[in-house]
Amino acid sequence: MKILVAGGTGIIGQRLIPLLVAANHEVTGTTRTADKSKLLEQLGATPCVVNVFDREQLTALVSKARPDVIIQQLTDLSARNSKANAYMRREGTRNLVDAAHKAGVRRFIAQSISWIYAPGNSPADETVPLDLEAPEPRRSTIKGVQALERAVAEIERWVVLRYGVLYGPGTWYAPDGFIAEQVRLRQLPADEGITSFLHVEDAARAALLALDWPQGIVNVVDDNPTPGTTWLPVYATSLGAPPPPITTGRPRAARGATNAKARQILHWHPLYPSWRKGFAQITQERRA
Repeated sequence: MKILVAGGTGIIGQRLIPLLVAANHEVTGTTRTADKSKLLEQLGATPCVVNVFDREQLTALVSKARPDVIIQQLTDLSARNSKANAYMRREGTRNLVDAAHKAGVRRFIAQSISWIYAPGNSPADETVPLDLEAPEPRRSTIKGVQALERAVAEIERWVVLRYGVLYGPGTWYAPDGFIAEQVRLRQLPADEGITSFLHVEDAARAALLALDWPQGIVNVVDDNPTPGTTWLPVYATSLGAPPPPITTGRPRAARGATNAKARQILHWHPLYPSWRKGFAQITQERRA
């Protein structure tokens, strides 16, 4: 198929494009900056420089590419600004969906997140409602996700991938990432909140497999939702960092998510079924 990957130079896009090319799809990848065009070519995609907030430019690009499928992997996290990322989800996705309508695109796959469910005492499945009553700044994040998912659902065939907290090379949890630095400085306390992680390689593989999945929302997380009091000390050890401070209580958002639908119905099997495997890899690389 002809596939447009919006956000082709992101941490998932860079892993997804080679998978699509290896499966004999014809891929166009977008980037905001011309200096990343060569990277897209090296990955096997036709590069297109576009500002997704420029509706006219984006509409022209999609109409010219005429993809069979659009895969949205857009984020705005460079400044760690949750409002900017919510704006990308809301306005960037709206513009992309409108461009898809005009070009007659009938299939759409989009990146979302899994830590947006209403509070509860067990990992959430896809039927749990969004936490629309959350206080700010969480509410802005939830509203951005809601707008993204509603826009995507306008397309005839759509899949929303609610990813877990991403870790692996290029993420905030990489040894040179923002979270790793916080842990080294003992600025991130370990609490009882539950996190569902997802390795970036498994995120990319899920997007590839979603080309054959039925319409709907899917939690794409590992098998092991875990409290911070368990995973954070292990992560600190993997970095060679001091033990984190321990605190009680559980944040509103931290209930984790279940991947039962992805595993049992859609037959997705993560390469990293537990964050323990991924964190152990950090330890091995540090010692090598």
